[in-house]
Amino acid sequence: MIFFKALRQSRYAIIPVILIVYLGLSGALRIGLMVFEGNSQLLTLPVSIEIMLIGLLYDLAAVSWMLIPFMLNSLVWPASDRGRRGHAWSTSILLAAGLGAVLFGLVAEVLFWNEFSARFNFIAVDYLVYTREVVGNIEQSYPLGWIFSGLAVISVIMILILVPPVWRLARREAPPCKRRGLIIIGYACLPIACFFLVNEAPHHVLGSPLERELASNGPYSLFRAFRNNDLNYDQFYATLSQGDIGGVLKAELDEANLGDTSEAGPNGFAHKVVPVGTAIRKNVVLVSIESLGSDYVESFGGREGLTPNLTALTRDSLTFQNVYATGLRTVRGLEAITLSIPPTPGRAVPIRERNKGMISLGSVLKSNGYNTMYLYGGYSFFDNMKDFFTGAGYEVLDRTDIDSDHIHHETIWGVSDEDLFDFALTRFDDRAKTGTPFFGHIMTTSNHRPYTYPEGRIDIPSKTGRDGAVKYTDWAIGDFLAKARTRPWFKDTVFVLLADHTSHGRGRTDLPPENYRIPVWIYAPGFVAPGRIDWIASQIDVAPTVLGLLNIPYDSSFFGQDILVSGRSHQRAFMANYLTVGYMEDGLVVSLGPNQRIRVQRSDDGTPVDVNEPIAHNLIREAISFYQSASEEIERITRH
Repeated sequence: MIFFKALRQSRYAIIPVILIVYLGLSGALRIGLMVFEGNSQLLTLPVSIEIMLIGLLYDLAAVSWMLIPFMLNSLVWPASDRGRRGHAWSTSILLAAGLGAVLFGLVAEVLFWNEFSARFNFIAVDYLVYTREVVGNIEQSYPLGWIFSGLAVISVIMILILVPPVWRLARREAPPCKRRGLIIIGYACLPIACFFLVNEAPHHVLGSPLERELASNGPYSLFRAFRNNDLNYDQFYATLSQGDIGGVLKAELDEANLGDTSEAGPNGFAHKVVPVGTAIRKNVVLVSIESLGSDYVESFGGREGLTPNLTALTRDSLTFQNVYATGLRTVRGLEAITLSIPPTPGRAVPIRERNKGMISLGSVLKSNGYNTMYLYGGYSFFDNMKDFFTGAGYEVLDRTDIDSDHIHHETIWGVSDEDLFDFALTRFDDRAKTGTPFFGHIMTTSNHRPYTYPEGRIDIPSKTGRDGAVKYTDWAIGDFLAKARTRPWFKDTVFVLLADHTSHGRGRTDLPPENYRIPVWIYAPGFVAPGRIDWIASQIDVAPTVLGLLNIPYDSSFFGQDILVSGRSHQRAFMANYLTVGYMEDGLVVSLGPNQRIRVQRSDDGTPVDVNEPIAHNLIREAISFYQSASEEIERITRH
């Protein structure tokens, strides 16, 4: 009673005003995003009410922490007339600053939603580290002058409207110090209760990932992602005994015919790969293509006209039509391709502090006499690329190694794809002269916002959207391969092209398989016969497949499989969206989430499947075994 009386009659009456203002702004943003999506289902009365009510819970959780400075400010000012004036001035300043910060945050949420169709999440946490690239990308992608001008005008108008009544409320009498202390203690119960009680539970009442994202609160989601940036698998996810894991994984490896597992470690995944025949010392050029989902490539069932060079390449290549990326960010793609490991919860291995000591595609090739390189058109400190790839056995070459005189165009992310490819060609020429085989892993950047590229290359103007960026990347790849064909080392080279991830994230389920499907080409005229493979496979299978083509023996800790050996008998894929990790096999997707949450759904339409059904039960055991084992292996490596 004391608490609520104080809210009505004393200087603490400012609290409900600020609360209502924030809830109004956050609710308006939520409605705006719902309308922006253009989904009629979202705008039906039952769904929209559900989204708004659950969203209100998250908004209250966020604002309960935002109000702490106002509560403390009201506590410290004395009850004298001078104290009341000081309280009014300080409250007005806090209000103006807080209102500016909230409005800025709302605009940032809109821009983030436009890019990722999600509230602030782990991506935002990671991007806070790389302010140069993120701010630069925003500057090059949006009319910031107009945005900030509009933001300033709205802020001034709202301040002029709100400050006078808040000033009057702030000048009210203050309760005695003892009572103020009791009020603070009473109020403190709200953020503490929100911290412990508001979690995923209300969030997951909603039917689809889109509805859950709309109901979320940006600041709350950002704090939650920051707090959970590293997740202990054993603590948060479903587990099995070590004996069960070892048995399941050894059976999986034996079924896939991946090699000798007689010396497998306690987790069952270690094995020796001993191919039949001698090693074939071909060069390897692996191109990770930024954000190129299968839906953009005509020869993979995608749109017509955007990728004429890659479509033509399909006729001369061995293509893998149903390969699935492990995640939704470049760092996940690099992790999968390089380490052949499932996407464990939390941060990807490359951006962890201790990420050395794991067997990689580069380290295996280097131990077999290869000159290994990672070539990136941007600055390799981004996402900790330089540290990771150097530790994995690669020579890292980035923007600092590219002569500015040879650059046609660049964005905040790096030089244009044609400039990166031309740079790579010069390095490959140099390495070929040494007489030793080389391995070059190229990571492109042009198919990324702001979607700019040199003019005159394609028939779509620069900075008009992703379609143009896709078509330009396709042009650059075609130009690169045409130039490579003139090199003497071309006939002794295997080209592997694949996407790092798709351009989609949200779908009908937490892990919609169609949003993870990527194209893969292996192009080596006279060595790899053209063809089409429709078997389901994973991005983590790339490294074992490439090494298998070259008949290279090695001690493996790879979780992936040689697709060309395992074939039809062992089709599965891994995918994740940070908190939820998934395993797809036999037309089902097993999703493992925090709080030991397990879901099984049909991969084609998302229909739920009873977890107790025999086929679901077996796949759950496989999924847990893979992810628990991978998490334990990463923990073993990174804690030393």
